[in-house]
Amino acid sequence: MRSLTFFVFGLTAYVVVLIVSQRMLASIGPDSTITTLLAVTPIIPAVFICGVVVQAIRNLDEMQRKLQLEALAVAFAGTALITFGYGFLEGNGLPKLSMFAVWPLMSALWFTGVMVGLLRHR
Repeated sequence: MRSLTFFVFGLTAYVVVLIVSQRMLASIGPDSTITTLLAVTPIIPAVFICGVVVQAIRNLDEMQRKLQLEALAVAFAGTALITFGYGFLEGNGLPKLSMFAVWPLMSALWFTGVMVGLLRHR
């Protein structure tokens, strides 16, 4: 429960920092050092969220950690295959995708890996 509280806190901080930084970026002219710093400020709460996830996994029992490791392996390998494959397709004229597409893809594959693992270990 404590991990969930920290996770929600981190997500809330991320949303607030993202909104504030984007609004500030819209009011500042381009190509300044401040814009670069503002653009990456949402990474600070994202690092906190990553730490919360790692700590939550450390607190799991051995079986749950194994399930998470397998799901992360599926997410890692699947993301690599899909992004490399699409990269080759971009060379053949498909539209370029933003790097923002990678994290949702990896998250979806992680979730799928967890669900398959739960069904397999029933």
